[in-house]
Amino acid sequence: MSEGLEGVVATETKLSRVDGAAGRLIVAGHDIEELAGHWRLSEVAALLWSTADGQSWNADRVSEGLGLARVYANSLVPRFLSVTEGASPVEALRTGWSLLKDSEPEAENLDVSLLLSGAAPVFLAAHYRHMQGMSLIAPNPDRDHAEDYLAMLGLDHTPVPARAFERYLITVADHGTNASTFTSRVVASTLAGEISSVVAALCALKGPLHGGAPGPVLDMFDEIGGMQNIVPWIEHELDGGSRLMGFGHRVYRTCDPRADILKGIVGSLDQSTDRMQFAEALERAVLDALAAKYPNRRLDTNVEYYTALVLDGVGLPRELFTPAFAMGRVFGWCAHIKEQVAGGRLIRPSSRYTGTLPEGAVALQMAG
Repeated sequence: MSEGLEGVVATETKLSRVDGAAGRLIVAGHDIEELAGHWRLSEVAALLWSTADGQSWNADRVSEGLGLARVYANSLVPRFLSVTEGASPVEALRTGWSLLKDSEPEAENLDVSLLLSGAAPVFLAAHYRHMQGMSLIAPNPDRDHAEDYLAMLGLDHTPVPARAFERYLITVADHGTNASTFTSRVVASTLAGEISSVVAALCALKGPLHGGAPGPVLDMFDEIGGMQNIVPWIEHELDGGSRLMGFGHRVYRTCDPRADILKGIVGSLDQSTDRMQFAEALERAVLDALAAKYPNRRLDTNVEYYTALVLDGVGLPRELFTPAFAMGRVFGWCAHIKEQVAGGRLIRPSSRYTGTLPEGAVALQMAG
């Protein structure tokens, strides 16, 4: 049996294809470079959801709906804050989404996908500012989705950082049948509803093997300290068998196309020259060291490496990195849930029993 179900085809989808050998990501018929470079988030959401359920979603409907959803979610903030005191941001988002109902008669008849996607930045910003002892900032439905999140956090939401963050959300919106997306489809296949399916997906994303690497990339930068420490630090880590944050990927056997996109986004931000030079020098040194240590196994920079620099560049604190990933990926989760429900088949894989058998069963097995 394939370890971790690797290579096992579990479903058919029109939403995204990850070509690990070629280093290519196709999302609903478009290369991710095209979407992240030229599309708006509302357009990508409309593309994914239309592809999933065959309905005529359009960018204007999505943009307006997200604004209305943010306003509605803001009405739930007092109750939300009363039950998330001391929670981590991911735990708070999980609770906030759980407060939503599958049918929200007071939510302007919004599609549940819009409600989930629009609520995420409101809950995250309110929880963060509350935990920091800062006054809350209400959403503005006339702003773009990414811009409004930065504004609700009290960060610079002028066009350059807002567009950089929007491009990040697009880049991570969908990526094949990863752990969280597969989880969302399993739950959706039981007809448990979109909210339950997204909450389950977030629980899978919470695990550090899936969504937790961007923050530790910056921790790695801090640990190394300066240019002069790069080579000895790498040698020490590799000799000790440590994993280097931001390098290697389960699927890609060449460069992760999302890493190249994010590297370009970093270049558009007002980052310190020293920080960027350090990141590039570390990347070159790590790739050289990995190539020397593993000559028969190609290991490249993955999405987490430059995600850390992008999110740090727009001002997000490290504890909000994984929730930011969820803010982007929820558009893909909702699309996969719609597609799974349209297919109408319960996901029920088989397993191979490897435990002990009762005495009679052993005899029967041997006789057979």
